[in-house]
Amino acid sequence: MINSALHIKKTDGKGRGVFTLTELSEDMIIEESPVIVMTLADREQLDKTLLHDYIFEWGANNERCCMALGYIAVYNHSYESNAEYFMDFEKEIIEVRTVRMIKEGEEITINYNGDWNNAKKVWFDVK
Repeated sequence: MINSALHIKKTDGKGRGVFTLTELSEDMIIEESPVIVMTLADREQLDKTLLHDYIFEWGANNERCCMALGYIAVYNHSYESNAEYFMDFEKEIIEVRTVRMIKEGEEITINYNGDWNNAKKVWFDVK
């Protein structure tokens, strides 16, 4: 399920991003997307490709990885994101939920660390 107000468009300096056509309320599920679960051996191969930037660690102990379908891979990162993602290992889905009201036309961002306000530097900001 992808909320019908969401759409993808180009962003300055980030490639593409997910935006909303309408205001979205706080604590609203805006996407539930299935994932393709893979092994750590698959992860080693994926890490050698551009897909490295689009896969998620998966499992209670990060013992696998996954490729999320839907718009999940297109959400851009923010350390103070306006949405958060949740992994359901049993159902093999990732859910995206707003953490505050999001204005019409605003880009929807997630924190790649998992928690919406986690300030730990992500791989592309580590120098």
